[in-house]
Amino acid sequence: MLQHKRVVVTGAAGALGQAVTRVASGYGAIVIGLDLAPAFSSPLLSEYVAVDLRDRAATSAVVSSLGRFDGLVNVAGGFAMGTGASEDDDSQWQSMFELNVDTMRNATIAAVPLLKANQRSSIVNIGALGALSGAAAMSAYCCAKGSVMKLTESLSEELKADGININAVLPSIIDTPTNRAAMPDADFSTWVTPDKLAEVICFLLSDAASAVHGALLPVKGLV
Repeated sequence: MLQHKRVVVTGAAGALGQAVTRVASGYGAIVIGLDLAPAFSSPLLSEYVAVDLRDRAATSAVVSSLGRFDGLVNVAGGFAMGTGASEDDDSQWQSMFELNVDTMRNATIAAVPLLKANQRSSIVNIGALGALSGAAAMSAYCCAKGSVMKLTESLSEELKADGININAVLPSIIDTPTNRAAMPDADFSTWVTPDKLAEVICFLLSDAASAVHGALLPVKGLV
């Protein structure tokens, strides 16, 4: 499905990033990983580069050094809750936008000129099913992921004529060790696994999805 395609995965050191690397590699992709972790390694990555994706200049320098690639998966992001929308505290707001929006924008801005040179390329972003509406104590996260989703739609309209398919997956709760620790009494069997989500991401990277533009695709598991 992805034979010989070179795919850049941001957030490659995290649970979902590792799953995307694993599944994409299984479909024949050559995967390049980007993340903040300085000492991460995986035998499935053809290359790993430590970079702060919140830094646009650093991101641009790294991405431009990678050579030709066919797809970008913007996995890098983060979650936090607890601050009310009416509270006079900007720290969580700034953090959620830096981790979820700035990282995606910076990687995309750097990647688009390279992707335009291909006959067909793809970008897959990570939205959130829970951010389709606001939620108490989650306004910063919902607004940030909402921005990712609207940016996905806007970028798709701007770039589809250049042969770049841009879509997003909207997972519910992902079955990761971090989420299990945070919600120990939940029914984990209803959550979407990282590998199942990665399968959908890989479909959107593939030529089979060449007619899919600007989709916000829910991936709910059994929630």
